Amino acid sequence: MKFVHAADLHIDSPLRGLDRYPGAPVEQIRGATRRALENLVNLCLAEEVDLLLLAGDIYDGDWKDYSTGLFFAAQLSRLRAARVDVVLLYGNHDAESNITRHLELPENARRLDPRRPESIVFERLGVAVHGQSFATKAVTDDLAAGYPDARAGLFNIGMLHTCLGGREGHDNYAPCSLNTLVGKRYDYWALGHVHTREVLSRDPYIAFPGNLQGRHARETGEKGALLVAVDDGRITSVEHRPLDVVRWSACEVDLSAAASADDIVDLTREELERRLAEADGRTLAARVFLCGATKAHAALRADFERWTGQIRAIANDLGGALWIERVLSRTISPLQVGALEERDDAIGQLTRSLRALRDDEAGLSSLLREFASLRNKLPVEAREGDDAIRLDDPAFLREALDDVEHTLISRLLGASDAP
Repeated sequence: MKFVHAADLHIDSPLRGLDRYPGAPVEQIRGATRRALENLVNLCLAEEVDLLLLAGDIYDGDWKDYSTGLFFAAQLSRLRAARVDVVLLYGNHDAESNITRHLELPENARRLDPRRPESIVFERLGVAVHGQSFATKAVTDDLAAGYPDARAGLFNIGMLHTCLGGREGHDNYAPCSLNTLVGKRYDYWALGHVHTREVLSRDPYIAFPGNLQGRHARETGEKGALLVAVDDGRITSVEHRPLDVVRWSACEVDLSAAASADDIVDLTREELERRLAEADGRTLAARVFLCGATKAHAALRADFERWTGQIRAIANDLGGALWIERVLSRTISPLQVGALEERDDAIGQLTRSLRALRDDEAGLSSLLREFASLRNKLPVEAREGDDAIRLDDPAFLREALDDVEHTLISRLLGASDAP
């Protein structure tokens, strides 16, 4: 028996802010979630799987256009023709969707009940699937605690849309503990909600597959689903299969070898060519970070827009499979390396404080609390979207500290410190 575990499809998810970036392949990226779903169905058919599990957030909020749901139903119908059963549950995004409430699914698809935990048994497969959909967007109860006991003589699968005890960047919906999941004595837990692939346990196997398609610059790397093979009631293999259509990349370019500003473009091209090759034919959406202690630092800082434009031009040279989403500079002058923390002045004190704070969990927590009231005063457009100011996210704060160090200190030092 074989099954595929996927989650967080977010079909037709809006990609906010694309129009801000010249040359963005807007329509191609907007269609990526649909094409990734097609890839998922193709995987199920090619591998002749028996069961597809979709662990929540199939849709992306209260859509008015039913073509999204009709497209999803049509893909499930392709699986029906191949006798592939589908079990799905609704997560926080699906719970508020019109499509969820009114769209009828093909007969091979079963939705887990939002009112109570239930078990769906497939006698021909020897499989029991246990789970519960979200009834509302914000489910804060421990749903897993109420899941039924494992069925004797069957391969037991639990499905849950959850953040467990919490994950950075994700709301803590349906919180539970790993011990609770293990205690149910299921053979496999198909989780959803967290967009990064993660294996939490191998006995029993408990995993987040990550989302099917990265939707913005913070969802980098391979995205896809898990293909699971079971023989005689035991898992024999779990394989990640990449299914994304557009690959997002945080592309760090080390400019420490740049002897002059002209080397910036050459070194960036080399790194982008490498990343493009790794994308294996997919469109690559790259956020470029220029890093390192480099002699080109002063020239880069003096005319950053010029060098940004030249880096964007690389995409045209390398063809339509590459898009430069943004260029950010984190370079420093070679004279700053190792010397900043030793300075007996305000700049030295600032450098030491910023670097210490990045690794100080208590300090970061205190800073997050200070920012809590400020966050609510930000305009909506600053609090929402893929590039939102996330004053409640430690990862965002650490990244901001990097930007503060490289931008503020460079300005304080002034051009006189540049080589």
